[in-house]
Amino acid sequence: MTARTATIIDGRALAKAKRQEVAQVVANVRASGREVRLDAVLVEQGDSAARLYAERQKDTCAELGIEYHLHTLREGAAFEDIAGRVLLLNEDDRVHAVMLHLPLPEGIEPYRVQRLIDADKDVEGVNPANIGNIVYGRSSLAPCTALATLNMILSTGVELRGKRCVVVGAGDVVGKPIAVLLMRHEATVVSCNEWTQGALELCRSADVLVAAAGVPGLITRDHVKPGAVVVDVGVNRVDDGKGGRKTVGDVAFDEVAEVAGALSTVPGGVGPMTVAMLLANVAKAASGNV
Repeated sequence: MTARTATIIDGRALAKAKRQEVAQVVANVRASGREVRLDAVLVEQGDSAARLYAERQKDTCAELGIEYHLHTLREGAAFEDIAGRVLLLNEDDRVHAVMLHLPLPEGIEPYRVQRLIDADKDVEGVNPANIGNIVYGRSSLAPCTALATLNMILSTGVELRGKRCVVVGAGDVVGKPIAVLLMRHEATVVSCNEWTQGALELCRSADVLVAAAGVPGLITRDHVKPGAVVVDVGVNRVDDGKGGRKTVGDVAFDEVAEVAGALSTVPGGVGPMTVAMLLANVAKAASGNV
């Protein structure tokens, strides 16, 4: 059996350090006489998963000194109700940061609501204006998962300038923004989608490989250049072989760990860092440093 070569990129430890940074920024803002506030919109669902996440978010905000307001709308709320609440929050000077909990009621496309969030309060980085600003380097309110991925890559100490980075998956909220952030670090970036020809060879040429396709076990050891940095953004629920379900990424972890130089885990990788980057964006929005 081949020994593991990869250093594990510990998303939980990185997230803890980032939260400590955020707490200091929040303390500085509050010391200047201002509050730091996050307002979240939640449409009630038949299950409690979204509300449970919101409650955990409230607890985390409290730990960091962030004031948290949850705006709950009835189950099956209409687009006009959800959009109206977002627009009211846009106009409220007491509100520094706005986010939208998903999922929304059937038939309501999240983009229709997300595009209405004021760009300066859009701490999830989902407003098209913010994604455009990232391209031009005019905003730091980038999509949280993309920021999390970039921070995890940089934590390995890799110098991105001139490196070949391959991003597998070209989604609007994850794959594309990650590619743009890597470009801003002067990396040579290749974005792969399901129609990309020669994807295996492209992946194996990468110094940094980001898997964000949403396909369990898509990236195997054959896709990975020895010593490469590999970050797994995939979150997939699959059968665990014991009658239950488990969460896995897009990377076949055990075999890739025998080849890669650094590798993130699922769970415990990009997920915790995404939450930390959301809170970092909240602090930036409140401080006006966006």
